[in-house]
Amino acid sequence: MTGEGNQVMNKRVFQLLADNTSGVLSRISGLFSRRGYNIESITAGTTADPKISRITIVATGDEKILQQIEKQVAKLVDVRDIHELKPSESVYRELALIKVQTNSVLDRQYIMSNADIFRAKIVDVSPDSLMVELTGDQSKIDAFLNLLSDYRILELARTGIAGLCRGTDGVVWI
Repeated sequence: MTGEGNQVMNKRVFQLLADNTSGVLSRISGLFSRRGYNIESITAGTTADPKISRITIVATGDEKILQQIEKQVAKLVDVRDIHELKPSESVYRELALIKVQTNSVLDRQYIMSNADIFRAKIVDVSPDSLMVELTGDQSKIDAFLNLLSDYRILELARTGIAGLCRGTDGVVWI
């Protein structure tokens, strides 16, 4: 992917461990907006230790910008650890809820059979729509949405990436 001035734009997944305090997410996202960095997705939640939050940020930029992001975020007082989740060493997942308009039994059968192939769940049925819950990497969700391109998607909610390093080498004890 290339950006302005033919600079190579990369996508990087950063995992942060931060104090679970009021405003921590705001301070982290504020750093991105002040510096003009782009966040593709951000997810946050409490870890096994309720005093610590795990925050996963997907950012894009050239190599210099991505290095700056990592350095600037690491300087924030609330941030205890930051590292890149490399695709070959990590597991990424995203959740999508997709509400699709269905006008016939054939529509329902098509959507339900494809949901089954993708190991998705039908979580709501109404007379004129189905809601599908799908978990997987971004490419799996994009592929399923592509199969639905001939249907009207009434609503779509995607969580963004959550991820962890494989094995125990990347575990940070705080």
